[in-house]
Amino acid sequence: MNDVNIFCLDNNEFKEIDSINRGYREDIYVKFGDDYFNLNFYDIVRLKQDFETEIEHYGVFSIEPNTIILTEVNKHEIRSNIENLIKQKYFDEIKPLSKEKLKNLKLISLY
Repeated sequence: MNDVNIFCLDNNEFKEIDSINRGYREDIYVKFGDDYFNLNFYDIVRLKQDFETEIEHYGVFSIEPNTIILTEVNKHEIRSNIENLIKQKYFDEIKPLSKEKLKNLKLISLY
């Protein structure tokens, strides 16, 4: 992963524990080549809860773009799955963030 960097907006121990407990993390940014991508990570339990809630209240479920399902939402799983996504050429298929969206972000290295 030489030309890949993984960033987040908050990189403290509380955020890690909170992400594991909530089963969701939306503040992950991947710099691949010259482009940045925002990924959303869910575990299957949280995804199922969100699905059931939205179906009950709205009658439809719409998943966030660039959503990745993990066994557990933690730094190790995020990094490992990003490595697999690169091998699968996933980033060739999704839209990078615009420079406009990037300019106000204060990205912190995940590692």
